[in-house]
Amino acid sequence: MSKAFTREDDAPEDDFEDEEQNPIPPGSKNYVTPGGWRRMRDELQWLVNTERPNVTSVVSWAAKLGYRSENADYQYGKRRLREIDRRIRHLTRRLEAAEVVDPATREDTDQVFFGATVTYADRKGGEHTLRIVGIDEMDPGRHYVSWISPIARALIKCREGDTVTLRAPGGDEELEILEVRYEAIPMDPFEKPHSTWSPNAR
Repeated sequence: MSKAFTREDDAPEDDFEDEEQNPIPPGSKNYVTPGGWRRMRDELQWLVNTERPNVTSVVSWAAKLGYRSENADYQYGKRRLREIDRRIRHLTRRLEAAEVVDPATREDTDQVFFGATVTYADRKGGEHTLRIVGIDEMDPGRHYVSWISPIARALIKCREGDTVTLRAPGGDEELEILEVRYEAIPMDPFEKPHSTWSPNAR
């Protein structure tokens, strides 16, 4: 990937020093489901092939008008390019390190690993079901939890019938694993975000 593609020459240094810390434990792979991998790939392709060229075109057009410090299209376009480049770097790193694991093809087992759908009971007897997914696939509303989350770490490698201790800020909690199964995990496809920006160049 060229330097021109990953960095704007006149961008402030601060925009590139504050890169996110890698949450994946050292020596671990970036586990991801097939659906999550496709979603990241599709977003990266859209950014590279469509969004970045479009924004670059607007910035180039706006730069020719002069008075860059007072040109809203130029200023917003440059900020958007930096956002795009940060996202491209993020997705590229994630995809390069990805280890795709399809839970639908895992051998039948009652032990909890990445991709498991786990039903457990809390100490009040309430039953809950969660799915263990990649760090870029978390979705609290659908009870998709990252494999490095505290609850996933408490469950991984345990089996049906085991009781595990979840250490949480509110205190330790005992969870009983009721069922472990492996099946395809539905993952929403990538959808390009709606933009409210309507540059004068269009």
